[in-house]
Amino acid sequence: MLTRSLKIGIVCPYSWDTPGGVQNHIRDLAEFLIAAGHDVSVLAPALDESKLPEYVVNAGKPISIPYNGAVARVLFGPVAFARVRQWISQGDFDLLHLHEPAIPSISLLACWAADGPMVGTFHAAAKRQKIIFAIGPILEPAIEKLSARIAVSEAARLTLTDHLDTDAIIIPNGIYANRYSRGQSQAKWAGNTIGFIGRFEEPRKGLAILVDALPVISRFAPDVKVFVAGPGDPEEVIETIDPQLRHRFEFLGKISEEDKADFMSSVGAYVGPNTGGESFGIILAEALAGGAAVVASDIPAFAAVLENGKYGKLFKSGDSTDLAKVIIELLRDRDARDEMAKNGQEYAAKFDWDVVAKDIFEVYEMAI
Repeated sequence: MLTRSLKIGIVCPYSWDTPGGVQNHIRDLAEFLIAAGHDVSVLAPALDESKLPEYVVNAGKPISIPYNGAVARVLFGPVAFARVRQWISQGDFDLLHLHEPAIPSISLLACWAADGPMVGTFHAAAKRQKIIFAIGPILEPAIEKLSARIAVSEAARLTLTDHLDTDAIIIPNGIYANRYSRGQSQAKWAGNTIGFIGRFEEPRKGLAILVDALPVISRFAPDVKVFVAGPGDPEEVIETIDPQLRHRFEFLGKISEEDKADFMSSVGAYVGPNTGGESFGIILAEALAGGAAVVASDIPAFAAVLENGKYGKLFKSGDSTDLAKVIIELLRDRDARDEMAKNGQEYAAKFDWDVVAKDIFEVYEMAI
């Protein structure tokens, strides 16, 4: 592991003030590195500069583009390129760590602009896309400049090898496992309850699958309740729910990290019904660390996190009937549920930042 203090520049491609797994990963990594004695600067687009942490430099206001089944808020173009070059020049970094450098963003601009040690982390897991092949000749020279490449999962690694014919070391996203393991069960969320956290307005997050499963679940678990946390307007979702079942849903809005730990420690089952576009599934790792019994769709990234059902239950992606069956079985057998949750919590320690950062440090050392 690197022992000397480094000046590290990290580039975040997505808007810092928009919730997302990549932003959360970069935030936690930056704060872990700072706590370890390194000098870290993060360059990111942002809508509101007044709310940025001291270590984040605003690259400018992002624009919204459709990407990988969602809306990505990124920044690109000549003005952004000038800001990226200025940040690199003033930073005098020992190493740059660029996240998602294969999409049109300030990470790609930094890859073009910089020389010296550079590490790229690839998060996206996407099907083979014609647009990537079309701009592949532009991307490949930039990607070849990277001293080392990291993929957050096998799904992300395969996306990289399929699109750009290059490989990467797999290092998962990190979590503060101890923070989640210290969560306290809250009576308001406990019992025959189902938890969901995410941007529920995005179809790929799969809340509609859970909504469709509830009529069957409620027949076998008459007191079941669903708690939905995350940003978004619940009104449109509520309209899709059977009026006789609407009282079983409660939308909590965004919750704090402390509340999230308590939430995971409380719910009878945590459900990740996502239909695709996920490269890792950090929310599942957090749920495991919090002691939740996890149910997730069998998309590759989620199956990998749960080791194909060893540490959580999998259901057929997009199949609400199969989801209902799995949840009913889980809610009926408290002992099996508790045992699965206990094993999952122990397993989640492998995603702790103490472990993940050590692996990232080794890649930094290799790059330098």
